Amino acid sequence: MALSELNRQRLAEVNISTLSTCLYRLGVRRTVPTGIVALTSNQPRMVGPAFTLRFVPMRDDVGGQDSYGTDKNVHQQAFEQCPPGSVLVMDTRGETRGCSCGDLLIGRLKARGCSGIVTDGGFRDTAQIELLGFAAYQRCAVPAPSFGFLQAVEMNTPIGCGDVAVYPGDIIVGDAEGVVVIPLAIADQIAEQAYEQTQYEKYASNEVANGRSIIGLYPSTEASREQYRVWLQGRADA
Repeated sequence: MALSELNRQRLAEVNISTLSTCLYRLGVRRTVPTGIVALTSNQPRMVGPAFTLRFVPMRDDVGGQDSYGTDKNVHQQAFEQCPPGSVLVMDTRGETRGCSCGDLLIGRLKARGCSGIVTDGGFRDTAQIELLGFAAYQRCAVPAPSFGFLQAVEMNTPIGCGDVAVYPGDIIVGDAEGVVVIPLAIADQIAEQAYEQTQYEKYASNEVANGRSIIGLYPSTEASREQYRVWLQGRADA
């Protein structure tokens, strides 16, 4: 199963607030990781399947700084194995005493054609990451190194990120407000519903600007949806 290219483009255009509403209507209610924000307001939009990385607390006899630069280092391997077009999503259990990664690892993701990175912890070197022009989402900046606090142990398994379950292949969408997690099985359906809702909201915004009451307009009613269809037809005929 894969997201269609048309619906991938739709997801890149609609707000994550709209997507979260559509997911809620389908009964998927915990989809927006708590406290995770865009590194910068002008970074690119993000859409891609999740490739996950799970951390546990660092233990003195396992891993540590000496493990970096070896093939056995799970942390670095995740940045080499995250597929092009995918989003690397990290589960740090909200750890912000040590960073999730810095600009060099994120630069490697960009160079490999990945779509973005999400952590429920934080990044170091944030000024340099901003210059990359890459979609990056975090809880807060964390200048301190990960050593002593975080040990990467597992790739591409179900994780929790900001109290939201993320399964490998879930579609991750990010905009200026944050990120939303869409189960792959319903991603096409959600994209179509969100696109249609966005078009209706353009109509509703126009109506409100012209003085119409919000009551009977939003949420939509049978009557307002019929008026919307007439409005759409008028635009098509123009």
